[in-house]
Amino acid sequence: MRVVVAHDYLSQRGGAERVVLEMARAYPGATVLTSMYVPERTYPEFRDLTVRSLGLERIPAIRRDLRRALPVIGALFRREVVDADLLLCSSSGFAHQLRGRGRKVVYCHNPPRWLYQWEDYAVGLGASERLAFRLMRSRLLRGDQEGARSACGYIANSANVARRIASAYGIVAPVVHPPRGLGPDGAYEVVPDVAPGFLLTVGRPRGYKRTDLLKEAVAGMPEQTLVTVGGGPSDGWPPNVVQLTDVSDAQLRWLYRSARALLACSREDFGLTPVEAFAFGVPVGATREGGYLETCVEGRTGLWLDADSMSALRASIRKLVEHDWDSAAITRHGQRWQSSSFAREFRRVVDDLSSDPLGRPNAQ
Repeated sequence: MRVVVAHDYLSQRGGAERVVLEMARAYPGATVLTSMYVPERTYPEFRDLTVRSLGLERIPAIRRDLRRALPVIGALFRREVVDADLLLCSSSGFAHQLRGRGRKVVYCHNPPRWLYQWEDYAVGLGASERLAFRLMRSRLLRGDQEGARSACGYIANSANVARRIASAYGIVAPVVHPPRGLGPDGAYEVVPDVAPGFLLTVGRPRGYKRTDLLKEAVAGMPEQTLVTVGGGPSDGWPPNVVQLTDVSDAQLRWLYRSARALLACSREDFGLTPVEAFAFGVPVGATREGGYLETCVEGRTGLWLDADSMSALRASIRKLVEHDWDSAAITRHGQRWQSSSFAREFRRVVDDLSSDPLGRPNAQ
């Protein structure tokens, strides 16, 4: 059986890109198709796969910032006809708009934020960028809806996203949680000038990740140190807030193992970093929202953070770090997000969705 795994773009090291790797491993021999492939900016494991790009990386301005291709990237995917028995689209934006000669199943990380969760996506955008998005919205929405209707089934990465899929497309999507992207098995590399016992947060520089909120909170807690991985510029923060970029997997394993706790306050669809932390026995302080509600158990894996005010947030962080956590119990909780479990369940659900003889989406 010819299988193609498609993804919006491969030019960063994020949770969705780790999931694409696991989707491809679930179907050995699958080809990976994407709009832009920049090997040095994503996970090195993609070099072991057959990756085909639609060529956007050859345009320097777009290679620097893919958002500049927003007006055309959907049309670029729709123009492509994939010759495969099974097309698996990993999508939070565009890949689901691909056309295929066989069955198409979409693993949805989230319907496009710029279409359905504008207020979250717009955080940090300038006035001109906001205006441009609004002017393009109706055209982008048409392509997005057409792509969704052409699938024979949708899979949601969380119950949270399943509700959004139902609202955006009228499609009932079964839930298959993604596997943890990083586990304790593998190389470790010490991060220079970082002493163990810190608080950790991991996330890309997007406004909805709310890393600055955690930075501000810990900046006012001189007895604590916060290490942030993958966030924005570190200028202007006190010495107890340490910004790290270009962190390898070996270094990230050391950071998880050496952290006192992980802090997570992003408006996440699922949120891979808590389940990664669980694998290392690390407690998690998370805000009571989004995908965290499906993975975190208060009192067993950590505590809910109270972000209603800065004083409340600091108080909940202090409570988290002062508690005596059962590391072994946290690790056991995290075992359900192993790669092998994901592969079995993912293949089972894909088989169910693609077996409809009429190839109809699982509509409400």
